[in-house]
Amino acid sequence: MRWIAGLSVIALLMAGAAPAGASVGPAWQLTPTGSEARLRGLSVVDGKTVWASGSLGTVLRTTDGGRTWASVGPPGTEALQFRDIEAFDANTAVILSIGNGEDSRIYRTSDGGKTWTESFRNLDAKAFYDCIAFFDRRTGLALSDPVDGKFRILSTSDGGRSWNVLPGDGMPAAQPAEFAFAASGQCLVTARTKGAGNKDAWIATGGDAKARVFHSKDRGRTWTVSDTPLRSGPSAGVFSVAFRDSRTGIAIGGDFDPANETKDAVARTGDGGATWRKPPQAPKGYRSGATYVPYLPFAIVAVGPTGSDLSIDGGNHWHQFDSGSFDTVDCGWDASCWAAGEQGRIAKLRQR
Repeated sequence: MRWIAGLSVIALLMAGAAPAGASVGPAWQLTPTGSEARLRGLSVVDGKTVWASGSLGTVLRTTDGGRTWASVGPPGTEALQFRDIEAFDANTAVILSIGNGEDSRIYRTSDGGKTWTESFRNLDAKAFYDCIAFFDRRTGLALSDPVDGKFRILSTSDGGRSWNVLPGDGMPAAQPAEFAFAASGQCLVTARTKGAGNKDAWIATGGDAKARVFHSKDRGRTWTVSDTPLRSGPSAGVFSVAFRDSRTGIAIGGDFDPANETKDAVARTGDGGATWRKPPQAPKGYRSGATYVPYLPFAIVAVGPTGSDLSIDGGNHWHQFDSGSFDTVDCGWDASCWAAGEQGRIAKLRQR
C-alpha cells in the first residue's frame, strides 16, 4: 500500500533527525518539472498525485509520483500569480491568484486541468486575496487583506463553483498596517482533520506591531484574535499556521528580509490559538511554510529559503535536515510529504 512508503520515511525521522549532510536521515528528492516558476501553492493528494501553482500563471500536476509533471494552468493567465491551490483528487482542484483588484481570481477544474472555470473575480480595488482553504470537498474560505479596517472572507458551499463575501460583523478590527503573507498558501488554514465536524479555521498575520492569529469556530462567520510572540513588522510576522486538530497547532514565520535577523520563528498553542508560547528551540531563520505529518501527532516539517526543518516533539525542538530553498510544504493522507519553491523546484521526502 502507498501509505507504507510514506510512513517508512517518517519512521526514520521519528527515530532521530540527522543533520544536513549526514549519510542517513531524511532528504528532499528533487523531481524534474521543466518549470522556472516560483511555486508557492502546493496540494498533495497522495504519493502519486500532487498539484503545485505559482508565478507566470503556472499550475503543475503529477499522477505518477513526480516522474513527470504536466503544465495544466488556465490559458491566458500568464500574468497571474497562483499563490494557493487546494486539490481534492487527480481531477479536481481550486486555485487562487493574488493581487489588487481583478488580479485576485479563483478558478476551478474537474478534469485534471484540461479546462478551467473562473468562479470568482475581485471587483473591489481595496481587496487583495491571499489564501484559500477547505473544510471538506464542498465548504471552503478565501482570505483578503483588510478592507475598511477588517479582513474580508469569501465562502463557498459548492466546492468552489461560486463564492460569497461573508458579513464582517464577526471579524475583529485589523491593526492599521496588518496583512496576511501570500508566501506559502498557508496564511488561511483549517485543521488537519477533515469532515462535517471540522468547523475551525485560522488566519496568520503580520505587518504591524503584533504578529497575530485569528480563529473561527464556525467556518468563518465569527472570529477571535490573539497575539503571538513572533516579531512583526513590514516584512515580518506569522507566515503560516498549521493545526493537527482543533486545539494543537503552530505559528511559524519570521522576517523574510535577509537584512533582518529572524529569532523566535515559531510559537505553539494547545488551546486552539487563544494563547501562544515560544518553544525551547526554533528553526534557525525565517520559515514560510509548515505542516503536520498524518498518523504521527508530534511530527512537523517546516521550510523556508534557507532550509528545511523537522520537529518530532510537537514543535518544541527542531532539526535542520536540508539547506535548499523551498517556500511551501504539504503531506498527503498517506504521509507522503512534498515541498515546492523557486525555479520550479518540487521535491518529495525520502530516506537518505
